Amino acid sequence: MSSKKTLFMVEVAIFTALALVLDLLPAFKMPNGGSISFAMIPVFIVAFRWGLKGGLLSGLLWGLLQLAFGPSIFNLFQALIEYGFAFTVLGVAGIFAKPIQQTLKDGKLFKRFTYITLGVFIGSALRFLAHFYAGIVFWGSYAPEGQPVWLYSLIYNGSYMLPSFILSSIVVFFLFIKQPRTLLQSA
Repeated sequence: MSSKKTLFMVEVAIFTALALVLDLLPAFKMPNGGSISFAMIPVFIVAFRWGLKGGLLSGLLWGLLQLAFGPSIFNLFQALIEYGFAFTVLGVAGIFAKPIQQTLKDGKLFKRFTYITLGVFIGSALRFLAHFYAGIVFWGSYAPEGQPVWLYSLIYNGSYMLPSFILSSIVVFFLFIKQPRTLLQSA
């Protein structure tokens, strides 16, 4: 096995474990799942270092690990959407790995900020859409009487996903300023 492949597997494992630990220590936890935390940041770092493959794998593994901690599961379809798909799609941010790494080499700060924000936004938006859909289909009975289920899901999931997106964008950008060489793919 090549050293690059070994480094890839080790980094995916370590950053995925870090995502899980950060998820267990949220800044704010919602009553029926979801939280404002730093947990998405390690997945975005993997995505920006290793691209789509690394990001998707890290997101998928994080979602699978969460299943081990006893989440509310209604059926297999809901588990696939909220733990398989929702966390895996965070890794779509990896489509910006090469442009971000190039801005690190070129020193183009504004472009770096733009690519990082776009990557974090796309990953977060796709995760939000998965939870939004699941909120309508599986969690609709929690909507207050008279409130449309779609609005309940939008408010509930948006109330933690929007702050998590903002927090992740700021922290990932800050990390890519303070430790640019560390964050470049090195193998």
